[in-house]
Amino acid sequence: MAPKSKSSWEGYSLKPRREMPEGLWLGCPSCEGMLFKKTVEENLHVCPECGHHFRIDGPTRIQQLVDEGSFEEMAADLMSTDPLGFVSNGNKYHQRITDAAKKAGACEAILVGKAFIRGRGVMLAVMNFSFLGGSMGMVVGEKFCMAVDRAIEESLPLVVVSASGGARMHEGVISLGQMAKTSAALAKLDEAGGLYISVLTDPTTGGVSASFAMLGDVIIAEPGALIGFAGPRTIRETIKIELPKGFQRSEFLLEHGFIDMIVHRKDLRKEIGRLIDYCGK
Repeated sequence: MAPKSKSSWEGYSLKPRREMPEGLWLGCPSCEGMLFKKTVEENLHVCPECGHHFRIDGPTRIQQLVDEGSFEEMAADLMSTDPLGFVSNGNKYHQRITDAAKKAGACEAILVGKAFIRGRGVMLAVMNFSFLGGSMGMVVGEKFCMAVDRAIEESLPLVVVSASGGARMHEGVISLGQMAKTSAALAKLDEAGGLYISVLTDPTTGGVSASFAMLGDVIIAEPGALIGFAGPRTIRETIKIELPKGFQRSEFLLEHGFIDMIVHRKDLRKEIGRLIDYCGK
C-alpha cells in the first residue's frame, strides 16, 4: 500500500495580515447596510439600497446642483469677527472660526454666488453644515442679504439650500438678529416680484428654520430630512411626551402642509428648472 502524500499545508500563516484601507466603506444609518463609499458618491451621496440621503457639504452641493463651471462666488473672504469675546470651555470663538475654516475649506457657513441651473440663471445660496454645523451668524445673514439684493438687481430667481443647526450662540443676540434681517430682505424680494425657491436638507433647524428657510414661494425638501425648530430630543425631554413616528421629517411636514414637495436629489436640478420656467422667471 502506497504511503499517503504529505499535505503541503503547514498551518495558519504567521505573516501579518494585510489590512483593508480605511475609508472604503460606510454604513447606512437607515437600512444599516455596508456600502462601498465610491458607489455612494457616484450616486450623489444617496444609499443605492434604501434611498437614504447622506449629508453633503456646501461645495459638493454646488457641484451637484449647478451647470458645470458656472458658479461665480461672491464675498468668499468675508469672515466673522468675535463681537462678544466669546470663550467656551477655554476655547476662544475667533480660534474656532479659524479652525472651522481650515476644516470646511470655506470662510463661513454659507456660500453665495451667481450660477446656472439647467441653463437658467439664478442667485444661489448654499449653507455649509461642515462649518460649525451650518450655524447662522452675522456673516451668514450679511451674505444672504447680498444674494437677495443681487437677485433683485439682476431680476434673477433666488435659490437657497438650507442645512443648519440654528443660530450661532457665540454671537448672542447678533446672530438672533439675522432672523429678522434675512426675513426683511426676502420681503423686499417679494415686493420686487422675485421668485424664491427654498430647498430644505438634513438638518434644517433652529433660527434658520424659523426665518428664511420656511419663507420660500416654493419650499422643497429632500427625503427624510430633519426639519423643525427645536430638535426632537429637546422637545421630548422638555414636554415629557413621546413624539409621533417620523415627527419633524420631510414626509411628516408634507402631510401637514408645511412644505410643498419632496424631491429626490437626482431630480433636484430638473425640478428647480421646471419651477423657474413655470413661474416665468
